[in-house]
Amino acid sequence: MNYLLKDCIAKFSRLISDAEEKAKSSSEAQDLTSTQISYLETIQEIENPNITELAKALGLKKPSVTVVIDRLIQKGCVYKTHSDEDRRSSHLHLTEIGKQINQRHEFAHDYLVNLISKKLENHELAKLNELLNKIIN
Repeated sequence: MNYLLKDCIAKFSRLISDAEEKAKSSSEAQDLTSTQISYLETIQEIENPNITELAKALGLKKPSVTVVIDRLIQKGCVYKTHSDEDRRSSHLHLTEIGKQINQRHEFAHDYLVNLISKKLENHELAKLNELLNKIIN
């Protein structure tokens, strides 16, 4: 049974990777790593965090996050603004390029949802959603 599950997960993982590569190749994300794209997605999800908040959300240490953010700033995907409450702190924002990359990444997610939705009945989709949430949480 574990072999069958492993094989299924490997195939599904390739499907996800292919969808994300397709989205990457059709945007300015071509030279970004999956990690960098994940950072952009998280910045958007938690709405302009500071480095500490982003590190906490990603489960990483601030110095590691700072290195990736500096690269994303160099690539024109992110910019910083000083906090109004604490001038020592900066908030991270997506540039238009960063927003476009996130939109393309969202396209990959939508592609997978459509693919899965075409092959499963509504009750199967509900069960899949339930099971995935159980695994994630």
